[in-house]
Amino acid sequence: MNKVILMGRLTRDPEIRYSQGERSMAIARYTLAVDRRRRSNNGEEATADFISCVAFDRLAEFAEKYLHQGTKIVVSGRIQTGSYTNKDGQKVYTTEVIVEESEFAESKAAASESHASYQAPSQGRPTPGNANIGDGFMNIPDGVEDEGLPFN
Repeated sequence: MNKVILMGRLTRDPEIRYSQGERSMAIARYTLAVDRRRRSNNGEEATADFISCVAFDRLAEFAEKYLHQGTKIVVSGRIQTGSYTNKDGQKVYTTEVIVEESEFAESKAAASESHASYQAPSQGRPTPGNANIGDGFMNIPDGVEDEGLPFN
């Protein structure tokens, strides 16, 4: 069985491309910073793994529209390995997660609080002092139909 579940924050905005051919399909690539805790002599030390993810079709369109640097998400999918020969003739090995499901891991209010370092206050986003915590449920942005959501 090849199944992986990750929770982390996007290190930068997703890179979106569209395939060529009869039916153009969106392809999103992004990196998740996933916390890894380890014990050291001085206590617990937090580090992160940076995991490459690839989403296709509707999941990629969702990423293009709603995900940005610092967004905390949960993805599930499968690990895929591969290799290629670079321009210097060296073999390069790759490992990435092929995203099969994706969802937000925090509310908009919590995201606004934790992303203070990612967003300038002048952009009209709530800051920790004036964020509305709400009821803990995720707000679905306007214009999203039920069938367009990347989770069940």
